[in-house]
Amino acid sequence: MKKLMTLALAAAMMLGAATGASAIDFKAKGQWIMSFDYGMHGNFGESKAKNNSGFGKHEDEFEARQRVRLQLDAVASEALSGTVFFEMGDQIWGQDSTGGALGADGKVVELKRAYIDWMVPQTDLKVRMGIQGIALPSFTTNASQIMDDDVAAISLNYQFNENVGLTAFWARPYNDNAGYYKNSDFGGTQYKNYMDNMDMFAVLLPLTFDGVKVTPWVMYAAMGPGMLDTNGKTGKDFAVSSFGNAWNRAASGMTSGFFGTDPVSSYGNAFWAGVTGEVTYWDPFRIAWDVNYGSASYDNEKMNREGWLASLLLEYKLDWGTPGLYGWYGSGDDSNPKNGSERMPVVSANGNNGFSNFAFNGNPYIAREGVLGTNMTGTWGIGARLKDVSFLEDLKHTLRVNFMGGTNAPKMAKYMRGAASKDGVAWVARPDFGHGAPYYDPMYLTTGDTALEIGLTNTYKMYDNFTVMLDASYLALWLDDSRSTWGKNPMKGYNGGDGVYDAWNVNLSFVYSF
Repeated sequence: MKKLMTLALAAAMMLGAATGASAIDFKAKGQWIMSFDYGMHGNFGESKAKNNSGFGKHEDEFEARQRVRLQLDAVASEALSGTVFFEMGDQIWGQDSTGGALGADGKVVELKRAYIDWMVPQTDLKVRMGIQGIALPSFTTNASQIMDDDVAAISLNYQFNENVGLTAFWARPYNDNAGYYKNSDFGGTQYKNYMDNMDMFAVLLPLTFDGVKVTPWVMYAAMGPGMLDTNGKTGKDFAVSSFGNAWNRAASGMTSGFFGTDPVSSYGNAFWAGVTGEVTYWDPFRIAWDVNYGSASYDNEKMNREGWLASLLLEYKLDWGTPGLYGWYGSGDDSNPKNGSERMPVVSANGNNGFSNFAFNGNPYIAREGVLGTNMTGTWGIGARLKDVSFLEDLKHTLRVNFMGGTNAPKMAKYMRGAASKDGVAWVARPDFGHGAPYYDPMYLTTGDTALEIGLTNTYKMYDNFTVMLDASYLALWLDDSRSTWGKNPMKGYNGGDGVYDAWNVNLSFVYSF
């Protein structure tokens, strides 16, 4: 008994000494989401079943899922802190692989972010190192259409005065994941973890004046030929996976997608620049804009990609809500696949779109979204919304109506039909993501294709930290079924008809945040 008391006293003394030696303030943040979806025909023809009525491939009409996020900040002072951010989910109720089945023993804890913040002594220079959220500026949509995601990076921030600031970062999205085949033939020698990195460097200059904010920015990326390569496959497997490499790059928006079996043998160079801003000088009237340009270039011209995307938002804040008008236009492919793509390259547009909750990524919590894709490249659209309309305390509504279409040349549809073209320069994807062809982001739409989206979002703040959201969305898609474009029945296997393909979903979410 005395030994136990002695050990307990010693442990208490050690704990007290450790506590006294460190004056760390721990702060916790978190969010629990319980989400319930019911919908039909999502991702359109992704399922080959002719009578499929479910939302999408491998999904039921009704699904329940949840997600938990926990963030812990260890704050030593205003000049030094560390953050770790965990995510558990998305867990689909009843699904074993996500930990939602009976027993709930799935390994679903993910490291979302982990970084340290510190300031250079005797200066106002702030430094953040580690896996962190990196987003290029956007004032119209809620997130950049080029880069908005978690990535390993070092970012610097300095505020010269109340009007001028400076942000710079180096990020490494890919490295040591695959390898590079030195020889162009499919039996070439593979050098694992060689020339498979992607490094991005950016500088942002946020300018703030009375009623005006403007942020010009530039970003450069070096892209290794093996950054999205073959995962160790050789011989005949490499012949197949080389297409996979092309698909990965095209789907990720970093090459044209129109280069067939052409090997990637050298580093590519990507460059982006933009001017984003808003004017609130005539408050409550607000004008916001985003103008972005990007290019990705390789030794082979067929792999190149170059284009732009611009958007404009006009809104007027009233006591009962904020009506707004907006529009966007992204350059599209011309009729010649041999000169590459005329769409803007994208790194990862994984943030909240803002214009759309359903056609693109825009749901603030977890729900079915991105029916057309994650970004707006190669599309145009106009929309109107009534945002945060409130007639009862703590209850808000947002109504959106969007009409949109593609900006790609109709002639390019023949290169998207899931088979190699006669000249061997394209083997990409049909408009429905499908039937053996890879996922293409966003869905490939020509100037003859249009879509209509209607969405209503209702949020009720039941308690200070508890929100209930009911979101209903519908999207109709009209494809050009002429012989010169997609041809008859372009989404074979989809339970649609009369040239109209539609999808809808209703989501009910319960969100506890602290």
